[in-house]
Amino acid sequence: MPDRQILVQYAVDFPRLPDRKDIVCWASAGLQESRQDVELVVRIVDAAESEALNRQYRHKDGPTNVLSFPYDPIPGVGQAIRGDVVICAPVVEQEARSQGKTSDSHWAHIVIHGVLHLLGYDHQDDDQARIMEDHERRLLHGLGYADPY
Repeated sequence: MPDRQILVQYAVDFPRLPDRKDIVCWASAGLQESRQDVELVVRIVDAAESEALNRQYRHKDGPTNVLSFPYDPIPGVGQAIRGDVVICAPVVEQEARSQGKTSDSHWAHIVIHGVLHLLGYDHQDDDQARIMEDHERRLLHGLGYADPY
C-alpha cells in the first residue's frame, strides 16, 4: 500500500473554506489509481498569491483557480509523486456561483483537477482534455458529485 502524505495549508482568511478532511479526501480520490508513494501539499491562497504565481510560472495576468507544481524526482529518495497544488479560494467560490454549482462540488473538482495534473494529465489538446475530463467525471461520480462539465 502506497504511503500518502497530504498536507493542507490555509494561507487565506476566507469564509466557508472546505475542511481539511474534505480536501484530503478529494486529493486522495485523485490519487486512487497511483501505486506510488505521495508527498503532496494543497495550499489554499488568496487572489494576490495566485496572481503572483500565475504571472511568475505561466506568464499570465490575474489569479487562476488552480496551479500544480510537480517536483522533479530527488535522486536516491525513490519515486514518490511530490508536488504542490495551489488553489485560489476567491476564484473557486466565484466560479461555483457563476456556474450554478455547489461550493463543495466545485472544490472537489478543482482539487482533483490539480492532483491529476501532478500525475501527468493535461488538457492542451482535445484528446488530452477528453481523457482528463472523463477521468475527473469518474472520480467525482465515485464521490457522489455530478458531472462538472
